[in-house]
Amino acid sequence: MTTTETFVDRPDGAPTFQHLSAGRRARDTLATVLVTAAFLVALVPLVWLLYTVISRGYEAVLSSRWFTHSLSGVMPDQFAGGIYHALYGSIVQGVLCAVIAVPLGVFTAIYLAEYGQGWLARTVTFMVDILSGVPSIVAALFVFALWISVFGLPKSAFAVSLALVLLMLPIVIRSTEEMLRLVPDQLREASYALGVPKWKTIVKIVLPTAFSGMVTGMMLAMARVLGETAPVLVLVGYSRSINYNVVEGNMASLPLTVMNELLNPEPAGVARMWGAALTLVLLVMLFNLMAAVISRLSAVKTE
Repeated sequence: MTTTETFVDRPDGAPTFQHLSAGRRARDTLATVLVTAAFLVALVPLVWLLYTVISRGYEAVLSSRWFTHSLSGVMPDQFAGGIYHALYGSIVQGVLCAVIAVPLGVFTAIYLAEYGQGWLARTVTFMVDILSGVPSIVAALFVFALWISVFGLPKSAFAVSLALVLLMLPIVIRSTEEMLRLVPDQLREASYALGVPKWKTIVKIVLPTAFSGMVTGMMLAMARVLGETAPVLVLVGYSRSINYNVVEGNMASLPLTVMNELLNPEPAGVARMWGAALTLVLLVMLFNLMAAVISRLSAVKTE
């Protein structure tokens, strides 16, 4: 088969193809069809999931008391109360987790990307890979055995945050390390040529350049751990009222509320279950939107 490919010079000087062969056009069309079909197939469960959660939970979410009241004193069959206590618990547990995991993850990623060499760096990388595959129930049981069984401390929201740290840490490390490695070496070399020490180059040049990508990874990691159910089931009890003490006492969260209302056969319980699920989806979506906005606003200008 002969091809009829020719080059045509564009005004900007870049050549373009013209008159591609029939075989190449057919393969290109086939690849386009396969990719589009795969996208549509992957989109079906996502749309179905969103439709189910929204259609069954929007009535509870649109209630005037949903975000301002707890379930304290609300009977299982009453269409009353709100999700305020569980939303507070999820945010507090996620923030405590981020306060611990983000500094540890960023410093570990800086070591691996900028300083790590030899057996120690290989060991840390291997352990991060292992930690990224640990199921959430295993992390919860480890914290239970150490925090509660060995130290004798009570179940609490802080114990949940410690388990979430084990799940969030490898995501922060991996995303931050990749962003640091994407920073061009020419920037580092130019800084070294001016006599700037390595630590100041990292602080003043490397980190600001990679900051937008780092923040995106942190926000996505936060969104991931907010939906974990195993740690809250093992490490803290459910409460129908708000608890401001993070080191003692039961504290509700959105995943725990979904599980608790799942056991309630009353129509009001089913409505609250779907409402809590929709609230969790909205919270995760909010963190993803925040990641996109922060990434756009903090991106380094190249022009």
